Formats: sequence, structure tokens, C-alpha cells
Amino acid sequence: MSNGYICIVLHAHLPFVRHPMYEHVLEENWLYEAISETYLPLLRVFKSLSDDSIPIRLTISVSPTLASMMSDDLLQERFLKYLDNQIQLGEKEVVRLKGDAEACRLAEMYLERYRQNKQDFTVSYKGQITKIFKEMQGAGDLEVITTSATHSFLPLFKEYPRAVEAQVETAVIAHSRTFGESPKGMWLPECGFFPGLEKYLKNNNLQYFFTSSNGILHSSMKAKYGIYAPIRCPEGIHAFGIDLKANREVSSGIDGYPTDYSYRSFKRDVGFELDEEYLGEFIYRNGVRGQTGYKYYSQRKDGDDQRLYDPETAANKAEEHADNFIYKQHKRNDKIGPEMDRPPVSVLAFDAEMFGRWWFEGPVWLESVIRKVYADDKLSMITPTEYLKKHPQNQVSIPGFSSWGNNGYAQVWLNSRNDWIYRHLHKAVERLQELVERYPDESGLKEWVLNQAAREVLLSQASDWPFIMKMGPTVPYAVQRVQEHLYNFTQIYENLCQNTVNTEWVTRIEKKNNLFPDLDYRIFKKS
Repeated sequence: MSNGYICIVLHAHLPFVRHPMYEHVLEENWLYEAISETYLPLLRVFKSLSDDSIPIRLTISVSPTLASMMSDDLLQERFLKYLDNQIQLGEKEVVRLKGDAEACRLAEMYLERYRQNKQDFTVSYKGQITKIFKEMQGAGDLEVITTSATHSFLPLFKEYPRAVEAQVETAVIAHSRTFGESPKGMWLPECGFFPGLEKYLKNNNLQYFFTSSNGILHSSMKAKYGIYAPIRCPEGIHAFGIDLKANREVSSGIDGYPTDYSYRSFKRDVGFELDEEYLGEFIYRNGVRGQTGYKYYSQRKDGDDQRLYDPETAANKAEEHADNFIYKQHKRNDKIGPEMDRPPVSVLAFDAEMFGRWWFEGPVWLESVIRKVYADDKLSMITPTEYLKKHPQNQVSIPGFSSWGNNGYAQVWLNSRNDWIYRHLHKAVERLQELVERYPDESGLKEWVLNQAAREVLLSQASDWPFIMKMGPTVPYAVQRVQEHLYNFTQIYENLCQNTVNTEWVTRIEKKNNLFPDLDYRIFKKS
């Protein structure tokens, strides 16, 4: 029998970025880089494990905005162009580096990866990554859950219940349409929780959610087992707390595994170092440079940032770190287990892009961990649903207000750099509710316009934009996106107040912001 569970959660999310009117937009590359460097490599890991009949038992939250972009024909077409550019650059790099055997070997490695990505995406998956996740869920390998509709930091909308309800309900509907069944759980954006949020989640038939460790430790009743067992809210929905210490041991940018000198440096990229004429398509409008993925150096050690990357050494180090992770799990369970009436569960939650994109060797580490746990008679991988089936009786309590941001509260998303947006976001909700009261049961043209108004309000609430305003680097773009969605909504509001509709303009913004096709503006109706 297992004496400890490991519950790994990968949070897959990107803000909705789609600019059909421009051929090249730097921010669209966020999606292409994520697919190429994280999701396709992870799918290869999953296939390798499945081929060896090793159960995966990971939980992955796929945000509605990311799922929409992954399924979008235009963005899929552009992703293939992105891969073709990557392959073209790789072929040039192999020629450029032919006099340096070690560097050329790295260029060949990247070139082969991009060719494999194109093969996987076009032939193996036929462009439908979300469909593959759906199939893996059906096979019992993954538990796919959702997050709020546009990844809104929900505590900052506590005073607007319909905004919170709209974010949760829209997400559940979108997830069900994409994955064929309702989600069992929800990743709260930024783990943002406030007491009362559990009621919205339960009303949408969710069984569990994840919150930060301080949310559990500051819950309404002292958590008997701390973060090593979920708590049950009075409504019946469960809250799983993240094992912050174990999380930091893995992912800390100061002393976590990815900081090891053996691993590849993310910062050193030819996109910032080679001649503009040579890079061609990788120089954007106004001379803006971007990541290419062709990176040749290991992480900086003792002031030396010229050490070429060695994939074999890095892979061996990832195996060592997997062993170290298992060792620490055993050590922790040996200490905690005797104090509990069931095996402790350690919840580790990571942004999915940490694996492959930010930490190049992350997929190797993850596969090694899953294989080692499978061979270990004291540990087992588990999903929240499996845990709750094994241990349905849990302490009743309500988490405290919390997030996994700096200091555990809301200062990342509410501070002097971004606080100006909230009076406008809240006003937009109030005005949309006013429109719902004025037009309670529209059909045809007005219903279509009102649905787009609701879409713009949801998009304006994305937590990504205030995060970027606080942390950078693309602050102007974040400001532009909030202003754009608020402007779009305000134009619709003012037109409807004058009983007019600019159908040509609404058609144009709908074609750009084309997610949530079955959104009903009445979702914002006051209770």
C-alpha cells in the first residue's frame, strides 16, 4: 500500500491573442512557442509512458482561451508557418556552424525537433491537440480540468457576483464543448480565492479546486493535516492546497532544479545576438527581436556564460534531480505519515510552460519522476478525483482569502501600476447588467450584438494584463488590450443607448475575438 501520494498539476494557459489583420504579431508567438516547446514535447513524454504501459495520472488544466486558440484554423495555419520558419532558420544555422562541431550538433538537434514537431502536429495529431488531451482523458491517463473563462483574478470581482458567475459558468460550458464532458475540477486563476467563491464553483457542479497553501493554513477551522489532505467546504466541494515547499524545491528560480549549471540557458538566444539581415522573419515590426529557440549555451556559472550546452550531461542531471525529488518525498512522508489517518498527498502545481519552454529539460525530469514513482512501492501518482474516491471523508472548513502571488494575496494584480483598470472593469460589468435589464429577452441582431458585448467584458477581465503591467516586459501591449476591450464594449453600449447598431464594425471585432461561440449575454443578469 502506498504511504504517500503525488498529485502533479500542470496549468496550461495563455491569454487570448489573435490578430487576423496583421501577418506578424510578436505576441502571437506566445502560443506558437508554447505548442512547439511545451505541449508537443509533453505529448511525446505521455506517449512514451503509455507505450510502456505506465499510468500517467497527471492533472492538467487547459484554460478556455488556450483551448480556443489551439482549435482556431487561422492560428493553426500560422503555427505551421512558424514551424517552417524555425526549420528554415535551423538549416541556415547548420551551415553557419559547420566549422564548430559541438555547436553544429546542437543546431542539428533543434532542427530535428522542429521537423518532429511539424510531423507530430500535422500527421499524428492533425492539428487537434485538445482532441488528443480529450482522448487521453478518456483512456484514464490525464484528468483535464478548467479555469475561469478568461483567467480572471476572481477575488477582485467579489462585489460583482454575476461577473464571477459568468467567468465560472462560461468556462464550464466551453470546457464541456471542447472536451466532451463537464470538468470535475477548476484551477482558480493565480489560486485566487475568497470565502464564498466555493458556492459559485459548487453551483456549476465542480467537485474540487486548488488553492494556495496559505488559503488552507488560514482556513475557517485549523486544518488538521495542513496541506497534506484536502478540506471539504460546507457545500461539499473540496479544496486541495499546494505543497509550497515541494513546489519551490522543484521550480524556484533561485535554488530550484532548473537553476543547475548543467541545464540550458533560456536567456541566450540567437534571436538577440545575430545580424538582423540573417535573422529575417525573426525581426518584427520596428526592429523588435524575438526568441528563436536556437540556444547554444548552458546556464551561467561563476561569471562564465560561454559554456556550450551538453544535452547528455543535462539529461543525466534531470535524472539525478528526479531521484532527489523522490528521496525528499519519502523523507517528508516518513515524517508526516505517522501523524495522519491516511497517506499524505503532496500537490505540486506548475505552469505547464515550465516544462520545455522555460526549463528545457523539464519534460525529461517529469517522465523520469513518473517512471520512478511507478517502480516505487511506497509512492503513487494520483489525481484529485482518484484521491476523493479513496478518501471521501475530509475535514469541513473554508479556505481563507489567498493567492499564490507574492506574499499570498492580491498585490501582484492590484498595485500602483495596474489599479487604474478596475474602476473601468467594474463599470463595464454594471453597464452590461444595465443592458441585460433593458433587453432581457432579445433575439436576432440585438442578441448578437449583446453577446459580443458580454464577450468583450469577459476578455477585459483577464488577469494576464494587470500581471504584465506589474511585472513586464510587454506593458504597452497589456494596456492596449484592456483599453481595446473596454472601448469595444463602450461603443456597443453607447450605440444601444441610441438604439443603433454598427453591424460592419461589430462583425469585424467578432471575427477577431471569436471565442465562446455559444455565449449568452443573459449570463450577466442580476439575481
